[in-house]
Amino acid sequence: MHRRFIVPSALAATLLLAIPAAAAPGTVGAPGIGDPYYPASGNGGYDVSHYDLRLKYQPKTDLLEGTATILATTTQELSRFNLDFGLDVSEVRVNGKKAGFATSGDHELEVTPAQPLAKDRAVSVVVRYAGKPSELKIGGWTAWARTPDGGVAAQEPDSAVWWYPSNDHPLDKATYDISVSVPDGTQAISNGVLQSQSSKLGWTRFNWRSDKSQATYLSTLAIGRFDVTTDRTADGLPVLNAYSKDLGPHAGAARASIERTTEVAEWLTGVFGPYPFNALGGYVPNVTSGFALETQTRPFYSPKQFANGANVSVVVHELAHQWYGNSVSVDGWKEIWINEGFARYSQWLWSEKEGEGTAQELADYVYAQHPADDPFWKVKPGDPGPDKQFDIAVYDRGALALQALRNEVGDEVFFELLKGWPTERAHSNANVGDFLRYAERVSGKPLAALFDTWLYRPSRPAGPAVAGAGLAGKALSDGRVERPASWKKIAATNTVHDHGDRGHRDDAAEGRPGHDHR
Repeated sequence: MHRRFIVPSALAATLLLAIPAAAAPGTVGAPGIGDPYYPASGNGGYDVSHYDLRLKYQPKTDLLEGTATILATTTQELSRFNLDFGLDVSEVRVNGKKAGFATSGDHELEVTPAQPLAKDRAVSVVVRYAGKPSELKIGGWTAWARTPDGGVAAQEPDSAVWWYPSNDHPLDKATYDISVSVPDGTQAISNGVLQSQSSKLGWTRFNWRSDKSQATYLSTLAIGRFDVTTDRTADGLPVLNAYSKDLGPHAGAARASIERTTEVAEWLTGVFGPYPFNALGGYVPNVTSGFALETQTRPFYSPKQFANGANVSVVVHELAHQWYGNSVSVDGWKEIWINEGFARYSQWLWSEKEGEGTAQELADYVYAQHPADDPFWKVKPGDPGPDKQFDIAVYDRGALALQALRNEVGDEVFFELLKGWPTERAHSNANVGDFLRYAERVSGKPLAALFDTWLYRPSRPAGPAVAGAGLAGKALSDGRVERPASWKKIAATNTVHDHGDRGHRDDAAEGRPGHDHR
């Protein structure tokens, strides 16, 4: 999915409160966090520690009313700073005092405190707002899906702009309390643990908490009528799955897949180490999109992911992201291999565990399917560019790189790496270079050339590189490699992160051309 910060809002430059004289040089927070793929993403000058969102939503009209309280620490002196947001704002307070605010571009909320903020100080920001998220279009698309019984916020690389103000980039992760009031008979599903639920005067309020750091694009909200199942893992973590009451013919396959969440998560703890969060589950709203997304603790699945029957492989993919992508997050979007290469490889490991094709056999098959002149090899998983960020090559070439690494260092060290990395880097950000240095330290081997060959060269590895990766050389010469039994289910997830419609993205669509999961 791609950002679209293009057309200025109709309210651009509207000054709703008096703004002090021009800020002194160096005291205005940057309107972007510095990501070269998405220069308008995030903001500079502060670091958020917590979001408290108190919301009210009317499904019949799509009206969302909210009060967001943002706790942050300044990283520089600030006479003005930005938040990423698109709905209409009625009031902003900074440290309890009314602040000036204006809009610019198509998602920038510029906030001017009554008094400049000193560096390294705690700050609270309260934003009151309202609007209809489905009517907000940025670059022609929306991350808010209207459904017959409500609405859903789930998208990548961003979705927060449509429902709450934030510092919208994975570099600034925070904890969350999300409280949502909806008409009786309707439910609100979000991240983390449901702390409480109460009804009054025809409205029911759901209070959710995520107590570990979470990137903004991994926050989610689904409002509608759901059938909910609950469980606990062997370690006692709460599991909550939710299914729209109107999934039609996809209902059985969706349940048959997602009800295996506990089983898959317990298996993944043996591969990646202890589960990093306080809850898990998944939800399937009645949306028309086709992608899936690893929204933290509670992945989003489009019903179309199960159009051809149950598919546990997509559940494996999205749950693997809880370690690789959610706990250890990218520090910039060009580092997407940190997310997608490992999630794809987890599907190969699940195939191996289920006896439907080893990871080596899947690597052989992928390599054989793409001749040297295939555009597949032009995409560099280590730096694919914003237009190819979710290309299938990022997933499959990314997994090939991991198989090459496995064969180079041996199984014992390789699986030590898979467990050690998310433990050492838990709840932080990282890039490909960080993982390379970690792998070299643990394995005691120089690996830069291997990483360069499989992640950064815009060409099909051949000769010694292929032999070193352990690929079946002779069989590959004429492309005659037997297709593993698991391939059909894995390929069905190739669009998992395909948000080519610039709406919801599909994290489970790894097999289709062009894009994969989220």
